[in-house]
Amino acid sequence: ISLLGMMLMAMAIAPKTVTVTFMVIASEAKKLEFLVDEFEAKNPDIKINLIYGPRTTNSVEDLYTGSFLLGDSPYDIIYADMIWAPKFAAAGWLKDLSPWVSEAELDAFLPVTVEAGKVENGFYWMPFVSGLGMLYYRTDLLEATGLKPPETFEELIRQSQVLQEKGLVDWGYIWQGFQYEGLITVFLEVLQGYGGFWIHAEDQTIGLNQPNAIEAATFLRRLVEQEISPKDIANYVESDTLRIFKSGKAAFLRYWPLAWQELNQPTSDLKGKVAIQTMVHAAGQQSGSSIGGWGFSMAHSTPHPEAAWRVIDFFSSQAAQRQFILVSGYVPVRRSLFSDPAILEKYPHYPEFLQIAKKAVLRPPIRQYAQVSDILQRYLSAAITGQLTPEAAMNQATGETRRTLGWPSTTITQLGNAK
Repeated sequence: ISLLGMMLMAMAIAPKTVTVTFMVIASEAKKLEFLVDEFEAKNPDIKINLIYGPRTTNSVEDLYTGSFLLGDSPYDIIYADMIWAPKFAAAGWLKDLSPWVSEAELDAFLPVTVEAGKVENGFYWMPFVSGLGMLYYRTDLLEATGLKPPETFEELIRQSQVLQEKGLVDWGYIWQGFQYEGLITVFLEVLQGYGGFWIHAEDQTIGLNQPNAIEAATFLRRLVEQEISPKDIANYVESDTLRIFKSGKAAFLRYWPLAWQELNQPTSDLKGKVAIQTMVHAAGQQSGSSIGGWGFSMAHSTPHPEAAWRVIDFFSSQAAQRQFILVSGYVPVRRSLFSDPAILEKYPHYPEFLQIAKKAVLRPPIRQYAQVSDILQRYLSAAITGQLTPEAAMNQATGETRRTLGWPSTTITQLGNAK
């Protein structure tokens, strides 16, 4: 056999390399590179094309959406926010992962994250990491004034005022008030704390015009009116609030667990002076924490479903998730990782997160989520900035949400008997 013949034979025998493409928000993509390298080393027949996306979640979602609408999407996998799964699945853009993963395998994950991936009779989103809305507070300031960590909304306001009056902080409580998805997560925690709810899809009920939902919106407005929070809080996103809290100008902060690492860096002025707890609540009610999270879905248009699943399976594995948690500071989605010795050594507060996650508030997994979220964002912003009273804002949000979902008006007037 000639040399050329041997080369052609070797090429015919050698496995073909398949490329699997997905996009990740720029700040997160770099954190995933070491897992990409590990996967490719173990799977030489698959190459991962990790695309660095824009800096904002909304922009990444828009790019994914645009690619599917054009009908020639380059993506095999969607690294997705949990709230995208219902919309993308309903549009026919995702493959059902049920043939590849069993209920028994999903039992290892936090139930609330598994629920986020279920759409009608299918399963479309494998959890990778999660986040929980938390209340950060200055332990040094509370100790100096003889205060205990607040448990209720009224205690949060009262303690904020004490610390402000003593000149220890400019602001009592800092949170994300901009008109975007972050505002939804803030509101849902307050809503849960007042015993209310947003949408119950199973019985087609909307709870925004009920007294406890109006109280929740009123509480956010009170924070501005009583100058517990800045008057321009409606302009604040995560980075703004963390910057103010880190500078020492606020006593309390609503944020995700990721802030813990930054606040406790050796160069941080707040190292050792901050603690975390679940969100406060109204007297007689229970606290709630909004859950966020990222995971992997498979594009329905991928020509390489088996290769795509091998990538998803790798990133969903306990070993990969353990490594990523240790370097990123995200909250696990696998229950066993909350008690992993190496993780506990670095994040000793994680066992508390497991208990909080069991009471987490999941945003409604409905196909029209983007539309109803936009409605609530707009009316919450109007209430916070004083353009509408909280009652008027919640009533109008209820009506517009009902019309968007196409639900009968009786579901509004019968809410007194709703759960």
